[in-house]
Formats: sequence, C-alpha cells, structure tokens
Amino acid sequence: MNSQVSAGESPRAVDLIRKKRDGGELTRAEIEALVRGAASGEIHDYQMSAWLMAAVLRGLSRAETAALTDAMLASGAKLDLREFAAPKVDKHSTGGVGDKTSLVVAPVAAAGGLVVPMISGRGLGHTGGTLDKLEAIPGFQTRLSLPRFREVLAACGCSMIGATAEIAPADKQLYALRDVTATVESPFLICASIMSKKAAEGIDALVLDVKAGSGAFMKTEEDAAFLAELLVETGARMGIKTTALMTDMDQPLGRRVGNSLEVEEALEVLHGEGPEDLRELCRELTAWMFQLGGRTRDLEEAKQLYEDLIGSGAALEKFRNMIALQGGNPAVVDRPGLLPQAKSAAEVASPQSGVVSAVHCEAVGTACSLLGGGRQRKEDSVDPAVGILLHKKLGDHVAAGESLCTIFYNDESRVTQAGEMLRQSFSIQNQDPAPRSLVRRVIPAR
Repeated sequence: MNSQVSAGESPRAVDLIRKKRDGGELTRAEIEALVRGAASGEIHDYQMSAWLMAAVLRGLSRAETAALTDAMLASGAKLDLREFAAPKVDKHSTGGVGDKTSLVVAPVAAAGGLVVPMISGRGLGHTGGTLDKLEAIPGFQTRLSLPRFREVLAACGCSMIGATAEIAPADKQLYALRDVTATVESPFLICASIMSKKAAEGIDALVLDVKAGSGAFMKTEEDAAFLAELLVETGARMGIKTTALMTDMDQPLGRRVGNSLEVEEALEVLHGEGPEDLRELCRELTAWMFQLGGRTRDLEEAKQLYEDLIGSGAALEKFRNMIALQGGNPAVVDRPGLLPQAKSAAEVASPQSGVVSAVHCEAVGTACSLLGGGRQRKEDSVDPAVGILLHKKLGDHVAAGESLCTIFYNDESRVTQAGEMLRQSFSIQNQDPAPRSLVRRVIPAR
C-alpha cells in the first residue's frame, strides 16, 4: 500500500523509498523534501541510494522528473549573467568513452563571441568526466567561487567548473552516489542532473550531445531518442533554447582514453590536428552553439567559423587563457609532456588477423577505470596519468600479434585484468563493418 504524506507533515525517507519501490508517484512536495534532505545530510547516503535504485527500476513520471529538476536547481543559486551582452550558450554530453569535446568546444565558442559558463561533472561509471580531465592539468582549479567564476568569464569568455555549495549542491551529492551505486542509466535522473546544472548557469541556449551505443548509458537508438526528447522538452519548459544531437558511441571517440591522454588529444585538435572523428564532432557541436547563439546565418557558415578560429590559433589562445585564469600551468598547451605521465606501458596484441568489426566500448571505459582512471567507490581518487591509446578502430585491418592498443599504467597488479578486458572488447572478422554516421539524428529546439 502506498504511503501518502499529509500537508505540513515532514515525510520520512523510508516512506519515500517504499512509495517509489512499490511503483507510486511522489508529489512535488515529497520530491522537494527528498532533495532538501539529501543536500542537508538529514537523509543518509544509504537511504538516498535506495531511493535512486527504486527510481531506476520503477522509473519516474514526467511530473516527478520536472519536480526533481526544479528541486535540485532550487537547492542552490541561479546565476544572473545579464551583465554579459553576448549570448550565453553551453554544451553538455550525456557521457561517453574518450569524449573530450568540451575541452575543445568551450574555447572555440568563446573565441567566436559566445559566453560559455560551463558547469561540468566528474566521471560516472565507465565514462570519463570533464572535471577529472581538467584537473589533470597541473594546478587547474575546478572549484571556483561564483565571483571568481564571473571574473574568468569576463576575462576570456569561458570557464569550466563543477557544481558547488552555491550551484546545484543537491546534484553534486546525488551525482557522486549514482557513480558508485549502479544508478546512472535512468534517463529521468540523467535529465534532472543535467538540466538543473544548466538552468543554474543562467544560459540562453544549450547544445546536448546524447550518446547512443555500447559505450553510452543509452545503449539503443530508441533509448537515446527518448532521453534526447526529454532533455529538449525540459529545456523548453525552463526557457532554455535546447537542441540535442544523437551521436555514435559504439566505439571510443578519438584514440585516447584516460584523463591526461584525453587532454593531450584535445590539444591536438585545438592545434588543428587529431583524429578525424573527434574533429568532426567538435565542429558539429560548436556549429550548433553558434547557430543557437545567433552568431551565424546557417550551419555551414558556423562550421566555417569553427575552422577559422582553429586555424588562426584564437581558440587555442582562449584555452591557454582559461587555464592560467583557473590556476593551471598554461605551458601544457605547447608542452603536453608536462601533463602527468604513467610510469609503464604494455601492448595488447590481436589474437588473429582480420578487420575490426566491433569495439565493446563500455569495456574499454571499464578497463581504464580498473587501471585507476575512474572511481570504484565514492571516496576514491583518480590517477590522471593512466589510460589507453587505441591503435585500431572500426574498419581497421589488423594482423595476428599486432597491437590493438597500448595500456599506460602505474600499478602492475591492475594490468592483467585490464589487458584481458581490452583484448576481448575487440571483435575481429573477415569483412568490413557497415558504415555508420557519427551524428545519427538532430532533435531541434522547440
């Protein structure tokens, strides 16, 4: 029997857990009490974890999702950035393996005349996090006060920080719990987490990169489309012009997985180099940011603006400035060897000859996490130096004994398990795989 909280009564956590466990729909007041309790510590981590699991298994209604998003937004401050005349536009990814696009698109968009107040997250499950990548840069501070955040925005047009005690503190609490309790994949929880942070930024427009495939939380195109529609709908409700791109995550993006390695690859792109799939997606996402921000007449002009800003070095200079303003060592822009480096490396050899027909992307992310590049427990620290360099991707020919990838590690006891996981993540066949599009679908702003 579902419990119901009376008006004025303070609901007990156990009643809210039981109600969702039994398939009930929580009221807005009950959702607000749950979020307040989580943020204040009145509701313990183990209780919140139980409710999150019930929400994953039972799902949330549209009304519950809206209430959860609003409550997490209301747990902190909402920025008023009206002092910036330029359009405020952000980009956010639902999480993938090797996805370092934020490190590229934010400085390019800022160089193109947008203001980019980016509140990012840490790694979740098998996926990497923008904050963990940025903190691989020696000295880089992702914990800025709101006044300092504004100063960085005023100075260079972009700043990248995490949720704080002032901005979406409830999301910060739930985000850490979801990472270590297998409660990441719910589209409703993903939507509430993303949109509460984005609404707190005071932005005018948002471009979302919704991943679909073996390395995404949404494995199927149908699930990804559902999440994308939910995010765009929520953005419209909150007054944010929102467009979602559904993109391929059936293999890692780029060739490097792991925090320092991914910063290095992002720098390659900002220098006009790097893997073609990463360059293409960065160009697409930034073009949509320019389009929603009114900087260009159409997408082709927006893509050309992206290329011009990369070619001139203006985007690279923006990234250099942001690093310096946030306490990091800007010399890494030209000397990536200053990033943390792993002590040892090992090759993963192909057991047979043929063509790479599939890469189990989630296994690649999990292998990186096992090496120390992700968290197994909430309190774990991340080793920024470890990771994986892919030598072969979909459609590449490989000979027996040839290296599929290189593992960079600091703890030898972790290598055997990670190496075997990586070896099994590659499927080798005798025929080329079917071609696939990097951008599968666009859900435009409403």
